[in-house]
Formats: sequence, C-alpha cells, structure tokens
Amino acid sequence: MKAVFALVDCNNFYASCERVFNPKLEGEPVVVLSNNDGCIIARSNEAKALGIKMGAPYFQVRDFLREYRVHVLSSNYALYGDMSHRVMSILHRLEPDVEVYSIDEAFIRFTQARSQSLTECARNIRTVVRRDTGIPVSIGIGPTKTLAKLANRLAKKDPRWDGVLDISSHPDPDSLMSSVEVGDVWGIGHKSAERLKACGVSTVLALKNVDPSWMRRHYTITGFRTVMELLGVPMVSMAEQPADRKSMACSRCFGERIRSLAELNEALSSHVATAAEKLRSQGLVASCLNVFLMTARFAKDDAYITANRTVELPEATSHTPVLIHYALECLRCMFREGTDYRKIGVVFTGLVSEALASRQPTLFDPGRLDRMDSLMKTVDQVNARWGRDTLRYGAMGFGGRWQMHRERKTPSFTTRWDQLPVVRAS
Repeated sequence: MKAVFALVDCNNFYASCERVFNPKLEGEPVVVLSNNDGCIIARSNEAKALGIKMGAPYFQVRDFLREYRVHVLSSNYALYGDMSHRVMSILHRLEPDVEVYSIDEAFIRFTQARSQSLTECARNIRTVVRRDTGIPVSIGIGPTKTLAKLANRLAKKDPRWDGVLDISSHPDPDSLMSSVEVGDVWGIGHKSAERLKACGVSTVLALKNVDPSWMRRHYTITGFRTVMELLGVPMVSMAEQPADRKSMACSRCFGERIRSLAELNEALSSHVATAAEKLRSQGLVASCLNVFLMTARFAKDDAYITANRTVELPEATSHTPVLIHYALECLRCMFREGTDYRKIGVVFTGLVSEALASRQPTLFDPGRLDRMDSLMKTVDQVNARWGRDTLRYGAMGFGGRWQMHRERKTPSFTTRWDQLPVVRAS
C-alpha cells in the first residue's frame, strides 16, 4: 500500500476541553482568554458565528460578550496539556506511525493494507477519541501532508463530511480545491497569498496548476514543495524523531506591576523550576542560562526598560536548586530599586542530552551529582503523582501579586487531586 497521510485535529480544542467537564457549555458560545485575561485566544463555533475575532482584547469586547451571553473563561493550560496527552496517547495506541504536530494536531501515516477503507478507519479513530476523552476531532486524509491538511479543513467546516474526508477518494478533488482560498493552504503565508492573488492565483486549485519551477524561483523552496504536494507528490515526510531543541524558556507577565526584589525572586524561581522540570522530562541539561526582565511596554508614566543577563554554567545541569541560584544572581545584577516591572523570564540554552553531557564529580564530594539526580527524580515523581508543586522550593514562595490574573479559570480537573470533579449519586 502506498503511504497515505491523515491529519487528526481537535475541534476548538480549548473550548472542547472545558465542555468535557461542563456539559452545559455544549451549544453555547465560549471564548478562552490569554494570560492575565488579556485577549481572546480560542473560540467555539458559536462564538465565531457571532463575529468575535481571534486576538480581540477582552476589555474592548467585554460588553458585547455580556450582551450575547458568551461564556468567558481564563486559560487553563494544565487541563489543556493533560487532555492533549490523553488524545495523543489514544492515537499512538490505535496506529503505529503517529507524529504529534501541535497541542491539538497529529499526523498519522497509513502504510498497511486494511480490511476497512481509510474513511472507515478514520471514523473509528474519531469515535474512540470522543468516547475516551470527550474531545471531538476532524480527520482529513490525502496522499500528502498538505492535502491531508486541506481535507481536514474541509471536513471541519462542511457538515456533509461529518468530520472525515478522504480527498484522494473524492470523485472531483479539483472542485474542492477551487472552493478554498490560496491563503488557507498549509505553507502559504499572508504576504505570499497577497502576492499570488496579484498574479491571479486566488484559489488552491489555481495554485496547484502553477508551474512548480516558477513557484520555486519566486517563492523559494517552501512554495515549490506546497505545489508539488498539491499535485500528490510527498515532499514533507513524517518526522522520524523530534528536532533537537536549541533552547528552553519560561516567562509570564505579572498580574500587576512589581517593584519588590523579593517578589521578583519568587516569580523567577517558579519559572526556573518549571523550565528545569521540562529539561529533565526530555533528558536534557543546560550549559547556559539567560534571565530577562522588563517593564510595561506601553506605560505612560515610565520609559520602557528591558534588561537581560547571561551566565555560562560551571557544568551542564538540570538541577533546579543550582539553576535557581545562578538565575537569582543574574536578577540581583539587573534589578533597579523603585522600578515597576511587568514581566520576567528565563531561557536555558546550550542544551545537550544528559547521557552525552560530561559531568565531573568533585574531589571532596564525589557522590554529590548522584544524590542530586536522585533528589530531582523524587521531586518530579511526587509532583507527577500528587499534582504540580506538591513539593516546591522555598525560593518560589506561596503565591503573590506576580502571579497571573485568571479570574475565570476552571479547576485543574485532571492534574490536581484536590480539584477532581465530584460525582454524587442520588
């Protein structure tokens, strides 16, 4: 069997996660806000139908949302991340060749002959994911990733496909391509779409019929690959393994302006602990650490200030106490008394595999690294078992004004024992 690709995409993912634990939201307009309840970053179909724009500042549309009884929720990334993991785990269980593309998308490569049609296989995947997680998905199938993406878009927007479309089995795929604007195809950005429209290429079908060599001369290799993929020639293969990470970062805007060094220490320590845990989960260590600090960008009363400081670590590490120590040293060098700060963050660079890192034990305490490895493993296991920050570092404090404002956040239903949903039988 010739390889065929399928794209599984969770429908309105953030809103769908919220609906799993609050069925009253089904059929209701729902929007999810960004950090500090700033902008709209997710919308249900019902919210889209009201004309609510992605990225709209919440304060500008608050009255409109209230008038149309739109349910407004703060982002709950712990919930969304865990639900994503559950969906992807099911896909890996059902199919051997899966590539996770984003938090709510994954490619599947079908390479084996099957007793069912690919459409039937996709419908089974869709049914199992919805049954086991409550998350609705749409699936597009095609001979290339780009065509699978296109089929997914059509399956999601056109109810006649009932969430699944195999574009290669459609009797007239060109008619489908003619209904989609060129800017909506994977690999064509906004500026490229405007240039193509100026040349008379306004639909995906018109793009498919463009001379690939012309596309390569005027739109680089990416445009060339897109045209070839629309012609059914695979140019984007499944990733055999994730690309090596070059950096790891964690940062947040504060809930309100902060000018206290003690509070900045707590915020930075929390970000370092989060990023260090991610390092360990991926078997990486960092050789270099960068801390950045900034004031409000559009403050009227103060000039915008941004500062950063980098330190090369004595040895590559993912040990949280060591990383917190060097991060706080950087912060002390940058801090200005009396300045109102709005954001702080840390970036780890020089990432290498822990197995390949050269770590030299000290002469007077040769077992220190092994003890620290054991400690970090224990902390991660406890927090994974009992919820984030069950064990935490004193430098992180216990909450403060620096934490994000998420006044409409729902509970972490799947990641905290104390927030599990309660079912009562009458």
